Amino acid sequence: MENKKPTREFDTINKVTNAESASIGCPEPDQVKNKDSKLIAKSETPSPLKNNSKNSIKSPIEPDIKKEVSKIPKKPVKPPKIEDKPFEEFVDKHLIPGLKSSIEEKGSTVNDIKLMEGKRPVVGGNCWIVFCELSDQRRFWLCFNKQVITSDKTILLAESNSEPSIVESFLIDEKKTTLALLISRVLQRLNGQKWIGVN
Repeated sequence: MENKKPTREFDTINKVTNAESASIGCPEPDQVKNKDSKLIAKSETPSPLKNNSKNSIKSPIEPDIKKEVSKIPKKPVKPPKIEDKPFEEFVDKHLIPGLKSSIEEKGSTVNDIKLMEGKRPVVGGNCWIVFCELSDQRRFWLCFNKQVITSDKTILLAESNSEPSIVESFLIDEKKTTLALLISRVLQRLNGQKWIGVN
């Protein structure tokens, strides 16, 4: 019997508490649960500020950023300079055809023109050589010390099928070596020898 008494007291206390909370306008535990469930249900609905849905509202900053990005023009990619190409490609595709056509425009015939690797005439030493034979058995050798167009260069000339006897430095004072400069200086040297042009 003593065990039942405390539970009755607890029940009466609980009833008094419920009655007091009703009189002062506090929600009962069931009402609290209902409100909480409504709050949970509301929070589960997607917010219009979230970017997950297609109908979402975008931040007003986004369009300005996109406009700024689209206003910046893209720089066109510059093709590499002819002189920056690999040595053999530069000589075979640009220097040799340019030299040949320039010499022929001056009225001389080019019998043979080619790039080769070998010993430099007269002084020896391996180098890369643009060898050219013109009409009347006139020949010249444009020699590059290394497989680079900016390396030290020499030019040798020979007439009437004779061997060259003089080695001359070529383009030693120029800071920059270009295709146009190489061709013009070879033509200048050949003209000085009276091999091309009206003499």
